[in-house]
Amino acid sequence: MELFDLTGRTALVTGSSMGIGFALARGLAQAGARIVLNARDADRLADAAERLHGEGFDVDTLVFDVTDAVAVRAAVDGYEADRAIDILINNAGMQHRGPLEDFEVEAFDRLMRTNVNSAFYVGQAVGRHMIGRGAGRIINIASVQTALARPGIAPYTASKGAIANLTKGMATDWAKHGLNCNAIAPGYFDTPLNAALVADADFSAWLEKRTPAGRWGKVEELVGAAVFLSSRASSFVNGQTIFVDGGITASL
Repeated sequence: MELFDLTGRTALVTGSSMGIGFALARGLAQAGARIVLNARDADRLADAAERLHGEGFDVDTLVFDVTDAVAVRAAVDGYEADRAIDILINNAGMQHRGPLEDFEVEAFDRLMRTNVNSAFYVGQAVGRHMIGRGAGRIINIASVQTALARPGIAPYTASKGAIANLTKGMATDWAKHGLNCNAIAPGYFDTPLNAALVADADFSAWLEKRTPAGRWGKVEELVGAAVFLSSRASSFVNGQTIFVDGGITASL
């Protein structure tokens, strides 16, 4: 199991005060990594850090807005002055639903900044340091909507398609510098982002029939893929998007 050991590594997980981000941060901590939690809400971030500290893990926090390129660069460079970031998980994201013909321009721009621009900003800021060291792991969080579309979320689908191609671009440019850049595409998981859908009995019934596994995913089920892509076990895996979706993209 040494291939999956993250002892001595430091991992920054954006949007990690709750939901998938928090679950991935905890999972990497369980594999031995020191965790750097990130969010805009300092109080919520402190609560998340306290939970992980209480479980005996090494945790730092960085409060910054992932959609602010200047703030991102300052936070990353400031942290890197004392400790290297070996692993980055670009998890921060948002959803906004509405008919495409009525979708507000401001909502579209906000969604793209949060889901796509942020991965570029943080990826570039951390990647520059990783390139200097000749090693690093970047994991972008895509979605089942990277490959599929549903009514009312066309901009979100566009943003997650962009994440998959940004991941390929990162690998193409940075693999020669020793970086491994990949993505994880979750299917339908019971998270705060999906709270409205989880509460919709008709949608949940549809999802259970549509998904070969017959259920919503649990956030802890994303940890294995994250640890794999963060570790030496994935040393020759680059530019890939791994779907963790209960089989929904494999079936009609």
